[in-house]
Amino acid sequence: MSIKSFAAKLFAKKIYKETQLWSNNPIATQRKVLLQLIQDAKQTQFGIDHHFDQIKNEMDFAKQVPVRDYEELKPYVDKVVKGEKNILWKGKPLYFAKTSGTTSGAKYIPLTKESMPYHIEAARNAILHYIHETGNADFVDGKMIFLQGSPILEEKNGIKLGRLSGIVAHFVPKYLQKNRMPSWETNCIEDWETKVNAIVEETINENMAVISGIPSWVQMYFEKLHQKGGKPVGEIFKNFNLFIYGGVNYEPYRAKFENLIGRKVDSIELFPASEGFFAYQDSQKEKGMLLLLNSGIFYEFIKSDEFYTNPEGSGPRRYTIGEVELSINYVLIISTNAGLWGYNIGDTVQFTSLKPYRVIVSGRIKHYISAFGEHVIGKEVESALQEAIIGTNIRINEFTVAPQITPAAGLPYHEWFIEFENEPEDSASFAEALDNAMRKQNMYYDDLIVGKVLQKVMVTKVAKNGFQDYMKSIGKLGGQNKIPRLSNDRNIVDKLENL
Repeated sequence: MSIKSFAAKLFAKKIYKETQLWSNNPIATQRKVLLQLIQDAKQTQFGIDHHFDQIKNEMDFAKQVPVRDYEELKPYVDKVVKGEKNILWKGKPLYFAKTSGTTSGAKYIPLTKESMPYHIEAARNAILHYIHETGNADFVDGKMIFLQGSPILEEKNGIKLGRLSGIVAHFVPKYLQKNRMPSWETNCIEDWETKVNAIVEETINENMAVISGIPSWVQMYFEKLHQKGGKPVGEIFKNFNLFIYGGVNYEPYRAKFENLIGRKVDSIELFPASEGFFAYQDSQKEKGMLLLLNSGIFYEFIKSDEFYTNPEGSGPRRYTIGEVELSINYVLIISTNAGLWGYNIGDTVQFTSLKPYRVIVSGRIKHYISAFGEHVIGKEVESALQEAIIGTNIRINEFTVAPQITPAAGLPYHEWFIEFENEPEDSASFAEALDNAMRKQNMYYDDLIVGKVLQKVMVTKVAKNGFQDYMKSIGKLGGQNKIPRLSNDRNIVDKLENL
């Protein structure tokens, strides 16, 4: 055992003990976070406008601060972007994480000197929890790669801005710098395909031990490695044993990854976003990710099926951490030390454990299919696909689902656009298995099939690299960009059909 791996185990034990302290006291921890946030932002414009000086508890906060999305918070954000101080948080932010908006173009998410360290610590602690549980620390002596956006930053009114992953690249701890890949020059390449090719050249002869990134883009890297090396990734990188990912569910990619790697490797799931780092997988044995209750973020939860209701004009009920239940789909609402208040990030979660609080990401509140009242969510289509391919040689590269409301003939249906790595031998049997799995996942969908409102699913094959071509066509190839698993319209699939 090297000195470095021995030190990592000692550090992992320390962090594990610290985590136990707050995770065993979740309600008190969250109340403390909320009151500290209120205290720190009392003299901001937002704090004055929303009477922070009158807020004593969670109930007061819910009364004073409505739930908002980016568009509704934008008047405040615009002032911050113009360079004004003490608007959403004290002083000015250190950075803006620039993301794609739906109606307002670019979104500027503030990152402050208080919030930034938590992004770094959470990623570090996820690895340390893995070391503590498994005792595996040998990988710290090998090379690590983080597929991320360019670290080149712009500036707007004296505040630097860029993609979150590019900003984080400036905060890689010194003890990781020698092991980290790719080189700074390669990381700065903007064109994703050119960048991945350069990463392959740089890494193919290195001792890669940890690989991290969004699965769809890591898959591209693995495919190019396989093409160049002529053998599985696991043979090219004999000490590669840990894959760290976030952004999308890994399960639809797992079979393809294991085929590309040539063996199984451990994985750690993360739940990061520009708005905050919310959770990470703290155990290889338990389902879900540990919700980070002590990281400068106060959480509220709204049941998805109540989200668009408005009882007596007060809006849907907001639940705090002590009130949530297992297996219910909740919209995640956050208030943070970056100055986001009652903020709807758009993600939905379900709790898999209440001691400690662990979650899975179940989808997006705006990404669903309910053309016929079925309200199918992302988790359901992913689970159905997994069930349909169990025990087969079918492997999936990518997929998305949309309703077909006005077919040329027959009843409407859900249409699955799938890019296969290994196609089913019997397409009709596969579609049947997929439909049966969906009926188990969603009882409303089952009722529509039984009642002959819908016909069974249709599967449309997407050509090799079709999803990559689509993402390139809309300028979102690589980085943190992801294909929505499902949509309530045909905007995405119409473009896929026309490529």
